[in-house]
Amino acid sequence: MTRRPHKTLSDEDRVLWSLVARTAVPLRGRALPPAETPGPAAGVPPPPVPVSAAPAASAPAKPLPPPPRHLDRPTLDKLAKGRLPIEARVDLHGMTQDEAYSLLFSFLHRAHAAGLRYVLVITGKGSSSGGDGVLRRSVPGWLATSAFRMFVSSHEHAARHHGGAGALYVRLRKVR
Repeated sequence: MTRRPHKTLSDEDRVLWSLVARTAVPLRGRALPPAETPGPAAGVPPPPVPVSAAPAASAPAKPLPPPPRHLDRPTLDKLAKGRLPIEARVDLHGMTQDEAYSLLFSFLHRAHAAGLRYVLVITGKGSSSGGDGVLRRSVPGWLATSAFRMFVSSHEHAARHHGGAGALYVRLRKVR
């Protein structure tokens, strides 16, 4: 197995990592490392300071869309019976969480930009004995985060012939 080259984290990834790292508990007998505060990226100059004495009026921030909810029963039945087309699919089998997250984000971004409405995300059921797969547990949580809210309207486990509990139907938001 070959190692992939080390990539630097984006500011968004760094914030997400710091949120996850706060929930981690150090091993017994180990000290907690000092908290790392996300700062500006190296080599990037700080933004210019406005010269005017009046405070700058910031543009009103767009509110995030509501979090994804479950698909309604009629739509779920139509997808399961093939009366609504699944316009694209992505298979996350055998990937690490980082690889799967990146691929899922870029896939949903491209599908949303292309105006697709229903896609299938295959996570697999996992191979751990007696437990669920990591991606099977993680992907629904990812779809509920603010990073995916711009694309995802709703999601639900797929019908058995589409992968059952190892796959998800995802309805994407309409492009405005």
